[in-house]
Amino acid sequence: MDIYNNVSAAEDIETIRSKMHIIMEDKEISGVLGSDFIEELKSWDAIVEKRSSEPFTLVILGEFKRGKSTIINALLGKELAPSNVSPETYTINEISYDPIPKVEAVLENGDRRILTFRDITRDRLKIKMRLYPSKIAYLDIKDNAEILKEMRIVDTPGLSDLEDLDKQVTEYLVNADAIMYATSSLLPFSETEQIYLASHIQPQRFGMLYILVNMMDALQNRTDVDKIMRRFRSISGRIVPNAIVYGISGVDEFMRKTNGLRPSDKGTREFYETQFLQFELSLKRDIIMQKDIIRTKRVFTMVEHMVSETYAKIRMLSDMAEMDMRSIENKTAEFDEKCSQLAEALAEVKPKLHLNVIEMQQEAEKWMYEFFAKLRQSMIECRQKDENGQDIFAAEDIEKYFYSYLMEKVGEAYRTCIEHHRRRIDQFVENTARDLSRRLGIKELTERLQNADSGMLMRSMNTNVTRSVMSVKLFGTSETFPPATMSTFSIILKKKKQTDIIDIALENYDEIRINIVNDIKNVYQDIEVKAIQQLDDLYHHQAEVGHEALDRAKQVFVDLDNKTAGEILARANTIVEECIDILEKYPE
Repeated sequence: MDIYNNVSAAEDIETIRSKMHIIMEDKEISGVLGSDFIEELKSWDAIVEKRSSEPFTLVILGEFKRGKSTIINALLGKELAPSNVSPETYTINEISYDPIPKVEAVLENGDRRILTFRDITRDRLKIKMRLYPSKIAYLDIKDNAEILKEMRIVDTPGLSDLEDLDKQVTEYLVNADAIMYATSSLLPFSETEQIYLASHIQPQRFGMLYILVNMMDALQNRTDVDKIMRRFRSISGRIVPNAIVYGISGVDEFMRKTNGLRPSDKGTREFYETQFLQFELSLKRDIIMQKDIIRTKRVFTMVEHMVSETYAKIRMLSDMAEMDMRSIENKTAEFDEKCSQLAEALAEVKPKLHLNVIEMQQEAEKWMYEFFAKLRQSMIECRQKDENGQDIFAAEDIEKYFYSYLMEKVGEAYRTCIEHHRRRIDQFVENTARDLSRRLGIKELTERLQNADSGMLMRSMNTNVTRSVMSVKLFGTSETFPPATMSTFSIILKKKKQTDIIDIALENYDEIRINIVNDIKNVYQDIEVKAIQQLDDLYHHQAEVGHEALDRAKQVFVDLDNKTAGEILARANTIVEECIDILEKYPE
């Protein structure tokens, strides 16, 4: 039996929380640790309490028009989540259990407005929104569906369509226990979808992640179904290897469960009907049956953070308690000197980073020109005729070839350049970090300060600079498929019914190439600017926290003599070590 799946795990969490409450409520201990740190602990404790008591949360994500609401309605077997909505009326919908179905609009100002289920249709909701004194934060939908006894389902707006809701959706994502990511078989894995999976979903490492390829009923035959599924499984396997991929039809399943008119069967119904059944079985087996384990593990991670941060703070102050005020003043002066040296060293690194980025940019431009030369030749070959004067490629094949090659292969070449150089930049920064640590004696200083606090400036600079700076998302929107090039593609595709698509492509060939190369320049400028910004932010933040820690030590030892402060810290340390002993029973 999983060690997280028992009553003692929940009891251990509460035991740790009660011990941490002693630290937070003890006036002497909180006085030494500082009010700011105690408030931080209280905030973490509030999050732990919320995560321990709130329902298991399953969040459904995906771009606009991927059928997310329809999938939820199919899962529930009734129409609860608003569907057929427009971006301006799309809301976040929290769907949870209550014996009596009801719906309320929760406004951003905290007010709650009672609605009927008819009110959450597209036209009526739009009218209601105009009358409210504040925007709708989310719709609180209650229902008595059996599955809602086990979990809360959150239906989110279409990603990349509503920028003002991005932050709110991200908060739901961070607090989610499991994820359903809806895509469409008609729009197989767009650039933005792949970027979102890589940048937002993959780093969270959810225990359960479903990728639902919706609208499979629209495909014409089983060959197309198999082709689409291979593509989705291949791409998702590369980005989020733990994801389970199902090809479904939310509309068909909803109509089947509600005895409505189902979409016509093109010979593929058995596939997507079976896939939805398998998805439901997995949901019940792998999530509902394991939900307590999944939630407990995530709560333990938060509790461990509270304990480790407190332990680090106590260790740092305990070491300071062994010094007299003169020694602390000397330590402060030494710290200031090290900060000054680090600032100068970082300033010396920036020109080197600039030259490296310029070199990479020029290399990327060269690769893209070579790629486009091959692309042009391939496009010309499409126009060739056989010995009978017939086109080698049928018109419909050319259309597919064009779309696939320009929209997918160009994007693939574009990303390959960036990813190749991302690794080189990582290596450059890692080497720079080693050089800085050697020149500044960081290792020796961290040992003397016994620094286990992640906020201090000098903690593991070898890895901090590499991971904290370069592993963070460095790119803006230009990391996605080039926007200027997208507009050119759109123009070509709009004209494809009026004239030969290859001629139009060749006519716009230079513009496409120029736009791609110009966007490459913008991307590499983004890389440099954000890398430098991250270096500066890392320095300023950690230097500030380091100074705060030293100032705190001075204040403590002005108010208390060293012996008294040491005794208070020793008492706090005993409590924290008891928490650590409990946590050691549970592996990461």
